[in-house]
Amino acid sequence: MTAPGPNGTALVIGEALVDVILNPGEPPRDIPGGSPANVALGLARLGRDAELDCWIGRDERGVAVREHLEASGVRLIPGSDGAERTSTAQATIDEEGGASYVFDLDWNPPFPTLPEAEAPVLVHTGSIAAILTPGSETVHRILEAYRATSTICYDPNARPQLMGEPEDARTTVEALISLSDLVKCSNEDIGWFYGVDDSDDDAVEKVLQSWLAMGAAIVVVTRGKRGALALTASGVRLEVPANPDVVVEDTVGAGDSFMGGLEDGLWSEDLVGADRREALRAIDAEALERVVRHAAAIADITVSRAGANPPTRAELED
Repeated sequence: MTAPGPNGTALVIGEALVDVILNPGEPPRDIPGGSPANVALGLARLGRDAELDCWIGRDERGVAVREHLEASGVRLIPGSDGAERTSTAQATIDEEGGASYVFDLDWNPPFPTLPEAEAPVLVHTGSIAAILTPGSETVHRILEAYRATSTICYDPNARPQLMGEPEDARTTVEALISLSDLVKCSNEDIGWFYGVDDSDDDAVEKVLQSWLAMGAAIVVVTRGKRGALALTASGVRLEVPANPDVVVEDTVGAGDSFMGGLEDGLWSEDLVGADRREALRAIDAEALERVVRHAAAIADITVSRAGANPPTRAELED
């Protein structure tokens, strides 16, 4: 899928932090990460104009995060480096490449004051940023403010260690879904938020249908080795199988890469921006399949190498 010429900016709101990677038998490694930051990085590497509203410090780790993002073309919203320290996520990698996390976070991002002429065509948020106070209140206000210009994209990305009780987190999640056009999650996310068996496809799909009823245009769930399922407000139902030939190094950043791929794919289909909202809601099965397969191809490259390291457009098209 080839990107068209520049046509607007993506504003990503959410945590940028340092992943402290713990592999069995190896010393810890610091790798810049954070789910929304990974999405911004992925979009920038695909040639999209991407800005990140985050909350990092001016400490050594904060400098590393900034340099990592700016090296791929991500611009930080002014004031994003006002934290006393840069947050961390300790990621323990198991023998199959899966990651479990322990967080040390501070979250209070600035409200971006962008001139009307520079309003984004796409706004993304998700993960901890959408739940953790006081910053979550800013996130909600940003989505409300930019919905008039932008496609709103949301990845709930459940983090049980930080989000309290599932029913409380679910209230916030559903309020954000009601503002969103595209929602992506994993079956494990749905299992935690809704207390359902995440291997019960009917139960998971019922949740996705409820999100469409709340106003989302497209909802997508990733299911690991069983691939992805996408549903639309217009009634399209699409399943895309996983690629069995991918060799997994680790899954750090896989969902973020998939999310950025969905957003990039919709951009290539000329379906981002508030003025394209009705066209997005009417997306046909062929366009949706192109978008989801594009996202899956990007995630496949990410999981084949260590850490949240999404591909560039050139790597994807090799």
